[in-house]
Amino acid sequence: MTTVKTLLEIPELRLRLRTGAGQLGRAVSRIYVTELPDPSRYVSAGEVVLSGLLWWREPGDAGPFVAALARAGVAALAASGADTGGIPPDVVQACAQHRIPLLEVPADLSFAVITERVVLELAAARGREPSGARKRLLAAATEDISLPALLRQGAIELGAPCWVLSGTGRVVAGTAVPPEDLVAHFVPGREVTVHDGYALIPVGGSFAVPWLLAVAQPEPGELAAELAELVRLARARADQVRRMSGRAAEPLLQALADGGPVGDAFAASGLPADTEIRVLLARAPDENPALAAEVLAELLAEARPLVGVVGEDAYALVAGPGNWMRAAAEALTRLDRLMSLSRFHLGSGGPASVDGLHGATQEARHAVELAARRGGRIELVAGEDIAVHQLLAAGAPDELRRSVRERVLGPLLAYDAAQGTDLVHTVRVYLECSSSPTAAARALHVHVNTLRYRIARASKLLGVDLNDFVTQVDVYLALLVTV
Repeated sequence: MTTVKTLLEIPELRLRLRTGAGQLGRAVSRIYVTELPDPSRYVSAGEVVLSGLLWWREPGDAGPFVAALARAGVAALAASGADTGGIPPDVVQACAQHRIPLLEVPADLSFAVITERVVLELAAARGREPSGARKRLLAAATEDISLPALLRQGAIELGAPCWVLSGTGRVVAGTAVPPEDLVAHFVPGREVTVHDGYALIPVGGSFAVPWLLAVAQPEPGELAAELAELVRLARARADQVRRMSGRAAEPLLQALADGGPVGDAFAASGLPADTEIRVLLARAPDENPALAAEVLAELLAEARPLVGVVGEDAYALVAGPGNWMRAAAEALTRLDRLMSLSRFHLGSGGPASVDGLHGATQEARHAVELAARRGGRIELVAGEDIAVHQLLAAGAPDELRRSVRERVLGPLLAYDAAQGTDLVHTVRVYLECSSSPTAAARALHVHVNTLRYRIARASKLLGVDLNDFVTQVDVYLALLVTV
């Protein structure tokens, strides 16, 4: 059996115990990498949680994180203080309070080395000598951490082509061309889904967006499950790299969100200065920006976006040409079947040069706000598809929207409420029909004289001439600013 003490005794890991000497006998079942501020949905009993403390920003952050680990019954927390100037004192205190062993990871030791060494230790402790195939597979994972190389070795040992597929339908890696739309046949909740001679195995991990291991075998064995576990570790490493890139992009994203100067922050981001850039902004269920960022990164994976979080919003910066909103819409349709997102709104701005990034960010913000006001569970709005009047209306604060709507339309709204009529709708249709009584009457299925009477009545109530162009603009904008 592998215990926390076993890990401390592995010389090449050089782990140092910071607290929890009385809990070193806890059994270890697997290793999990996470940087989520609230990992409670993903961790489980017996796991060693490996973290670079990217979720820690200030004293007090450690309490909720460690409490979630304790509730789940994790075996230990292995943490690196490379990005926080050492292990913060409140992390040590929280682990001591919740009786969670805290293992400090040397700053110069990569998470890849730790995960692979722990996997090998767990494999050796399962009570039997690993088979030759398993030894070679584990050796491949240790020697070459790239996912394509791992799948190539997996295909050799399994004697069948295999692929890693994202829930979006994207082929993450593979050894051949996979059957079309194989992900659509996966049944969520099953350990293995078999379809037309192919097996689909969920790749576990603390990820919102699911990945699947597909093997061209109807009855995959234990080796396929072992490969899925190694894929999980490879994904955890890639996710750590993504989060580190997001941390590097934070100054630029913060500058765009606050309207500050972007020059130095852009230079440090690694984005090409001579390429136009699109700004995408996403908001997810329960104001969970980390989930939104993960979904956004997966939707745009082929564009290699720079993804990060500012406040309650997830941002992605995509360099170069491409209709990424259309690609995101198609991928999100597939993903929703597996994830059942309760809400996801996405807006885009640009493309723009460095000098125009602030404008593109504002456009993306107005687009996502317009997406939210559409009322759908999942909505995507591209900034270039928004008419100017919609863009102006979407950017108004809620207090101003209420004030404008009441000031311009108040008498009409009150009349409709008292009389049970819908003159507001009549006026909107009339204006959208370019003030044509004939076209508006046809759209409302009423006689043209009835339409004229209603417009005259509305004009009297509002105290304006609805045939005046400037008045029409004011009234129509007021009709748009529904809070």
